[in-house]
Amino acid sequence: SVDTIPLVGEEQLADAVRAVARLHRARALVLAGAIMGGDISNAVREIREAGILVLCTSMAGSVPDAADVVVSDPVEAGVMAVMLIADTAKFSIEHVRGRRF
Repeated sequence: SVDTIPLVGEEQLADAVRAVARLHRARALVLAGAIMGGDISNAVREIREAGILVLCTSMAGSVPDAADVVVSDPVEAGVMAVMLIADTAKFSIEHVRGRRF
């Protein structure tokens, strides 16, 4: 399933990112915005260590450096996230980790 949550503010966003790691079925997070950094980047690193894939749109701030993959289009980010977690897909994070599209 896909959930969309409009949030504003570093503390709220960082808390929401950390909450994803507590969701039993969550396997990926897509962050789309104009600028994200600071504690949000720390939260991204934490959930990546917990095994959650993080994709983000190209934006200002340090989140793109903390994410697994950076894409320029939010629709592309969503499609890529689905392909990365689908059991039927033959697409691996190892092929794209650290890249920008």
